[in-house]
Amino acid sequence: MEVRQLYKGRVVDLRLEQVTLPNHVTVTLEMIRHPGAAAVVPLHDDDSVTLVHQYRYAAGGFIWEIPAGKLDGGEDPARCAARELQEEVGLRAEELLPLGTILTAPGFCDERIHLFVARRLTPTAQQLDADEVLSVSRMPLERALRMIRNGEIQDAKTIAGLHHAADFLARAHPR
Repeated sequence: MEVRQLYKGRVVDLRLEQVTLPNHVTVTLEMIRHPGAAAVVPLHDDDSVTLVHQYRYAAGGFIWEIPAGKLDGGEDPARCAARELQEEVGLRAEELLPLGTILTAPGFCDERIHLFVARRLTPTAQQLDADEVLSVSRMPLERALRMIRNGEIQDAKTIAGLHHAADFLARAHPR
């Protein structure tokens, strides 16, 4: 395999990689290598969730998201999720449970986002990074799911995380 690095930044590593596919055809692919991330659904005892309304330049403005962040140097995803929960929304979880992992754009990027649900939440100090412009909102999970259906929430990790959290609740409290 031949690899040519085109750019390496703080978040992404853009490369041209010559690979042989399972059908034995050799191609050159544009690949973005990413260290991965963790995202967390803060799920309160009353079945409400805490979301952030965060400014994202690439998305053209403010979007609704669950707290999330990049893994730092091989960081454990659960540790990253706990850190982001505290930094972005000022919450600490006594219980952090894995919900699954998603691939963000597998056609050209290897980023995996590890999803968690945070339970038994208590307030703590919020510590935003300099590039984070956001507001924090708590709402019923059902409202957040409606926001997905009506297009107000478009972020993929948030959609996946909220649906996983709803499934988690359904399994925890079968009707």
